[in-house]
Order: sequence, then structure tokens, then C-alpha cells
Amino acid sequence: MWRYLGRTIVERLLLLVLISIVSHAVVHLAPGSPAEVDSLNPMMKAEDVLKIRKSFHLDEPLHVQYWYWLSDLFSGELRSFRDNQPVLPRIWDRFLNSLPLFAATTLIVWGLSFPLGIAAAIRRGSRFDRATTFLAYTLISVPGFFLSYVVILGMSRTFDLPILGNRTIGVEGASAFVQVMDRLWHLVTPALMSAMTGIAILSRYVRTQMLEVIGEDYVRTARAKGLPEDEVVYGHALRNALLPFVTMFGFLLPGMIGGSVIFEQIFAWPGLGRLGYEAVLGRDFPTILTLNFFAAVLTLVGVLISDLLYALVDPRIRLS
Repeated sequence: MWRYLGRTIVERLLLLVLISIVSHAVVHLAPGSPAEVDSLNPMMKAEDVLKIRKSFHLDEPLHVQYWYWLSDLFSGELRSFRDNQPVLPRIWDRFLNSLPLFAATTLIVWGLSFPLGIAAAIRRGSRFDRATTFLAYTLISVPGFFLSYVVILGMSRTFDLPILGNRTIGVEGASAFVQVMDRLWHLVTPALMSAMTGIAILSRYVRTQMLEVIGEDYVRTARAKGLPEDEVVYGHALRNALLPFVTMFGFLLPGMIGGSVIFEQIFAWPGLGRLGYEAVLGRDFPTILTLNFFAAVLTLVGVLISDLLYALVDPRIRLS
């Protein structure tokens, strides 16, 4: 077990270095640069643009620029090209904003998809199965951003309630209880809108996987032994149906950065996805590269967690 973990961590670190090199090259080889954004200013002269390129080390070869970025990143001196502010504290602040939205969305998706999918599989062909199937395909077909705008218009015009951002303006002076409830209120709507499509898709996967497992011989044997139906469904069928979802669970972590860009932009939520979107528009290379780096770290950590969870879900798997 420990030998496997050590070998896997070393492999992941080498892969992380390779990913950082490739992402750095792709970002810098893409059209446009921070100097070109500044050159759009009519007051900017050609020599000023050259000074900007030199201060950003954009006149250096790519491998030298990579070294500057890497050394500044691990020394904590990395600064944004847009406003010369430290990148890591800004990412940490946005991470703290994205974490509750990500956690709430994940809990809603996984907490509702499995009961709905399992119930639809057990009651195959029933009214409940047909209704959930129709609702799921409806949510998959209707764009989430469209539903979000409808909800925003309904909340603001019908009930005159603040819904954008992560807090109401002027609530800072209120009591701690009021501030907590205000944060929860602003969290509920974007979390539900972000979870709608996920619930529809994941519940269909759960239903399909459960239907395949319920028809297996060991499930029929468990029923023939007279075991309670709940033990047959949750103790035998569900455990064997979980393997594909263990893989999906490992890719939840990188979704914290790129999974909520649209909804963070729509609801003006100051999270990591919105930070990355703004960095791309402003060609803020340090922020883009750092977000890509952390997304790669989260992906590799998620895959490692999936590998470890496989051993817990399926006793036939042994790590060696």
C-alpha cells in the first residue's frame, strides 16, 4: 500500500511538471500579450510598451519566462500583470468564495441523484420512472444559463429580493446571524442552478447502472435467500454499481476552478471560475498559469483519491 502510494506520488509530481511546461508554452504561444492590451491605450507610446514587455520578462525566451514564473510562484512573489497585486492571496480569497458554492452544488447533485436514480431503477416503467425521465431530459435540454436568467428576473421583479453577488450591500454592519443568513440566501440560488443539469445527468447514470446490476445473478441469489429488499438493493446491487461513480468522484475537485464559470459570471459570484475568466480577457499570464497549475494539482489528487476508493468499494482490487 505505502509502496504504491510513494510510486504514484512520484509519478504524479513528474506529470505535474510536464503539465506546467506544456500549459506555459500554450498560454505564451497564443495570440496576444499583456503588452498588446496596454498598447490599446491612446496615451501609450511605443517605448512604454517596450518597457512593459521588459518588466514582465516578455522579451525573454520561453524557458526563461517559465523559470521566472515558477520561482515567483514558489517564493510567493508572483504578481498580476493587470494591477501588480500578489496572485496567490487573490486566488486564496476566491477559493474561499468558491468552496461553499462548490460544496453546496456537489451535495445537492450527489444527494439527490442517487435516491432518484435508484428509485427510478427499482420502479422501472412506473409513473415515477417516466416522470423523472421526462424531467431529466427537459433539464438537460434547457440551458442552465437561461434558467438562471429567468430565476434572477423572477426574484428581482416579483419579490424584489437581492440575488446577485455573495452578500447584500450594507449588511456588513448587521449582526453575525443576519450576515450568515444573508450568505446562505445568496448561496442557495446559484448552487441550485449549477446543480440542475448535474442532477439530471447523474440520476440517469445511476438508473442505468442500477438496472444493469439488478439483473445480475448474485442479486437474484440474494433475493432467493430471503434477504430484505433494502439489503439486496443497497448492500449488494448499489455497492457493485458504485465503481463508475468512483471515477467520476475523482474529477469533482478540478470542477472547483472551471466548473462554475458561467454561473459565477451570471450571479456575479467572486469565485475562481470568474477570476480565470477575467484573467483570460485581460491576458493576465501569471494568474492564468497559476490557476491551470492548481487545476492540474486538483485533478491529479482527485484521480489518486479515486484509485484509493476503488479498494474500499471493490474488495477484489488490491494495490500492489
